[in-house]
Parts: sequence; structure tokens; C-alpha cells
Amino acid sequence: MDMHTVVVGTSGTTAEDVVAVARHGARVELSAAAVDALAAARLIVDALAAKPEPVYGVSTGFGALASRHISHELRAQLQRNIVRSHAAGMGPRVEREVVRALMFLRLKTVASGHTGVRPEVAQTMADLLNAGITPVVHEYGSLGCSGDLAPLSHCALTLMGEGDAEGPDGTVRPAGELLAAHGIAPVELAEKEGLALLNGTDGMLGMLVMALADLKNLYTSADITAALSLEALLGTDKVLAPELHAIRPHPGQGVSADNMLRVLAGSGLTGHHQDDAPRVQDAYSVRCAPQVNGAGRDTLDYAAVVAGRELASSVDNPVVLPEGRVESNGNFHGAPVAYVLDFLAIVAADLGSICERRTDRLLDKNRSHGLPPFLADDAGVDSGLMIAQYTQAALVSEMKRLAVPASADSIPSSAMQEDHVSMGWSAARKLRTAVDNLARIVAVELYAATRAVELRAAEGLVPAPASQAAVAALRAAGAEGPGPDRFLAPDLAATDTFVREGRLVAAVEPVTGPLA
Repeated sequence: MDMHTVVVGTSGTTAEDVVAVARHGARVELSAAAVDALAAARLIVDALAAKPEPVYGVSTGFGALASRHISHELRAQLQRNIVRSHAAGMGPRVEREVVRALMFLRLKTVASGHTGVRPEVAQTMADLLNAGITPVVHEYGSLGCSGDLAPLSHCALTLMGEGDAEGPDGTVRPAGELLAAHGIAPVELAEKEGLALLNGTDGMLGMLVMALADLKNLYTSADITAALSLEALLGTDKVLAPELHAIRPHPGQGVSADNMLRVLAGSGLTGHHQDDAPRVQDAYSVRCAPQVNGAGRDTLDYAAVVAGRELASSVDNPVVLPEGRVESNGNFHGAPVAYVLDFLAIVAADLGSICERRTDRLLDKNRSHGLPPFLADDAGVDSGLMIAQYTQAALVSEMKRLAVPASADSIPSSAMQEDHVSMGWSAARKLRTAVDNLARIVAVELYAATRAVELRAAEGLVPAPASQAAVAALRAAGAEGPGPDRFLAPDLAATDTFVREGRLVAAVEPVTGPLA
């Protein structure tokens, strides 16, 4: 199979496949086993639909209206109506990659054969992804319970050829026009299908998976920047010794310490130049970097376990079981995903906070052990990186606000039928902002630390080979080194891109070997 094709089977999907489809436009195909499972489950739904007894989601209303039995002639209208009425989102458009992840993950559950959706509906979902058609989904409308209802409804609306969507050229047009232009026939929904397209944690899960991918890069980048700051502050690398971390065996802590130690290998700055300003110990923000970064890494690992379980799940209500039963359940509740989304926002805020403390130390002549005030060329005439730290501090302050958990809240809805909700979508949305901010915060520390390392080198001290590689790569990326004051925003933007795209990690790994 082509490496750019993701095959959707009956047993879930992987984080790598989600990122490939959402961000990189990988093509999607249904496996033969998925098509067979879809057809088998549909036979069960059709048999139940033919019976006089009401079955939730097949021949009844929804939510608080589930007590009404719906006659055969109204059921197609019922499925259309649930999509139209639930497509009630408001606010700014959600990012294209989030919507693609949302669509792909709903297709993943549909393909499991537990939803009762017909194979042709699943194929149309794949066709939309492959055509690059992205439904317009809005910021607000999900409480993270009974699925990401409004976001998924806007996607289902596009399947029906209604509402607005973005074409592969980035232009928003009526969905019917886009489907026609790509030879895709709108779907006529049958029993249960409208409900099955709306009832999932797909939006919050997609955002979790992408946040984990971004945070993995940022945590490795933060280990590198912490090492550069330690070096620039003439700190000691003895605190990174493996035997110290072995007696407190948190896995992430050992990994971060090892990353830092490898970056600092061969440094002429660490631990040899403290005699002029004796220090018994380095400050916590320097000495405890592996403990803070490592605890965050362990949190990422736990969140990845939760994401993996959810990626292997079939989230719908009701569900079709292999023995032919269709059962109502509460698996759509977003609590497991919501909790880890909030947990990640907390550790991201703390990582940002310790990065900022090291930046401030590099800029303060009373604590930087011989570096010029604010790393300025001619302090007083030049302000150096004074306001870069202000920007970083503003970002950290926002990170602390974003760390307030969304999942601790619940607003009852649907006439008290849905009386406890997860707010997982909200947790995911604020985590995306937190991840963006963290990249900027790490970038500011990197910019300050590389300037400080260069200033030390100008004094005749030799930085570690990995540090030299990081400095050279950043300068080649357009972020300039020490000198008189200049328009700083472009340098910070270039550094942000450098970190965000993983180029910092790529720059040092030829020297250090692969970093975790």
C-alpha cells in the first residue's frame, strides 16, 4: 500500500495515522473487513427498524425527546433534522487540521461496525477527506458529552450537501457545489445514521493527538534550551549525572537529564568558571530542569495511553453489538479525554514558567555571572532583550490562566437529560492555545540562551559542540546574534518557527545522537 494512504479497519487507528490525515493530507481507504463489518451491522439495524417496538436512535427521538416513537415515513426526515438542528455552532472557524482529524476519527468509529451506518456513507466520508473538502466548523457548540455534537453535525451537514465547506483551494463555498465539483453524491441518511455521525469524542481526541505530537517536540526542545541556559550561566552539569536520577526513578526525569547531558558534552563553560562568583548550587530553574521537564514528559506518556485507548474505541450511542443487540450506553462521555487535556495544559504552563525564569536570570546582571545587562551590546544605549522577556512573561501569565481546568465544570443541558458533561472540547481548544504559547516561550529562551553562549564564546570560552550547532542553525534560519538593538520581532518569529518545526532538535542530533 502507498505510504501516503491510511487504511481504516475495524479495530481503531493510530496517532500517526491521525496526524498523517489531519496535517499531511494522507489518502484514506476503507479495508475490506471494514466494509463487511459495516454491511453486517446495517442488516441488524434494518431488522430492528422493521419491528414495531421502538429502539432508541433507530425509531425514536433523541435525548430528552427519546420517548417518542417515530413512524417509518418520518424517519428519513428525523435523521436530516437531527443533523440540521444540531449544526448550531457559533464563533470563529476551527482550524482545517482539527476538522480533518474530527472527520477521520468519526470514520474510524463508523468503520468499526458498531454504529449501523451503511458502507456507502462511510465511503462518502472517505471521499470528502480525499477530495480535500473541509466542513466549516465553529469554535462553540460542544459540551464534550453525547459527543462533540455541533462540530460533528457541521461535518454531517456537508455529507448531506448542505451548509458551507472549504475546498482544497481554501475557498469557502456551499457544500453542495463542492461535492458536485468533485463528483461526490450527497448522502441520504437512513435510520440511525444521523445520530451515529454526531455521537463521538472525535474533536477533543483529534486535538489531543496533535497536541501530543507538538508537545513531544517542545519537551525535547526545552531540554536543549535548558542545557544552553545552564551553559551560558556557567552552571554545573554534575546535577545531570545518571546515578543521581537513578535513585529517583521517574522515567521522564532520567530522559531529560540524559538529553541535557548529551547537549552539554564537551562544553568548556560548565562547572569550571565559578571561582569568581562562588556558588554552592545553581538556582532551581537551572538545577531542577530535569525534574520539571521530566514530570511533564511522564504526563505526556500517560495522556498518550489514554489517547491510545480512545483511538481503539468505538464511541456511539446506541451501539450495535456482534450478537445483534443494539444497546444504549454512556461511552460518548468525554471525561477520560477531558482530564488529560487539562493535565497537559497544567504541565505546559509549568514548563513555560521555568523557561521564563531562566531567561530572566540570563538577562539580570546580578544573577547572570558576568553577562551584560539584558545581553545588550551597549547597555543604556541598547535595551537588548529586555522586552523579549516581557513578551515571554505575558505568554506565561496567559498559560497560567489556560491551566484552569475545563473538566471541573459541567453545565446541564437537554432538559436535564444530559445533566453532567465533560467540557472536553473546551479543554482541547485551550490546550491548543497553550501549545502555541509554549512554543513561543521556548523560542524566547532559546534566543536569549544562544546570544548568551555567543557572548561567552567571545570571551574565549568554548561552548559544547551541540550548542555551537544550535547557534549556527538558528543564525542560518534568520535569527541574528549579538549586536546593537534592532527590530526584534522578526528574530523572535524566526526562532519560534525554528522551534515549532523541530529544527532545533534536528540541528543538535547529528552531534548528540537521537534525543528522546
